[in-house]
Amino acid sequence: MSDPGHETPPIDPAAQPSGTGCQECLAQDGWWVHLRRCAACGHVGCCDSSPKQHGRRHFEQTSHPLVQSFEPGEDWFYDFRSDGFGLGPDLAPPTNHPEDQPVPGPEGRVPGNWQELLN
Repeated sequence: MSDPGHETPPIDPAAQPSGTGCQECLAQDGWWVHLRRCAACGHVGCCDSSPKQHGRRHFEQTSHPLVQSFEPGEDWFYDFRSDGFGLGPDLAPPTNHPEDQPVPGPEGRVPGNWQELLN
């Protein structure tokens, strides 16, 4: 995940995830497609396909460039600065949202035409 010309991005393997869903979507009665977890602080936000793109907004507000997928069975990292994918260290559990949580989610908030609303 190193990028020449950029400082090594902060990763805190001990940072706990902020919850089981996108914190901003939950607070604003929104919904998400997939979830991403900040590797620096544990903030859980929604992906770039989601209507509000809170994972990217978190990067823009904090300069925390690395997120890890918060989906079951996925362990890849994404770097917003380079638009690159890679692997990184194990992060503190849980490493994904609950497996019975629907995708997209959360349950009861996803509109019937959700596929038409993707970014």
